[in-house]
Amino acid sequence: MDKKCIIKRRGREEEFDERKVYASCYAACLNASMKPIQAEKICEKITKQIEKEVKSNKCTTSDHIFNRVAELLEKYDKNAAFMYKTHRDIS
Repeated sequence: MDKKCIIKRRGREEEFDERKVYASCYAACLNASMKPIQAEKICEKITKQIEKEVKSNKCTTSDHIFNRVAELLEKYDKNAAFMYKTHRDIS
C-alpha cells in the first residue's frame, strides 16, 4: 500500500495530498511579499521533504505536517513562516 493516510484534527482520515502542502506554503510565501519564483523554489523543496517524511510512516497527523512545514519554512523565511502559522484554517 503506497497511499499514506493523514489523520485530521477531528479524527477523520484522508489520503496525503502534496498539492495541499505546496498550496498552503506558497500562499504564506506570497502573503509575506515573496516573489513568486522564490516562493515556488522554496515550496517545492519543502513539499518534497514533507512527502519523503510522510512516505516513511504509515499514518501521520495533519498537526505534525503543519508543524514540520512551519519549521522548514522558518529556515527559509521567518515572515513566511509567521504567515503560515497564523493563517491556519480553523474550520
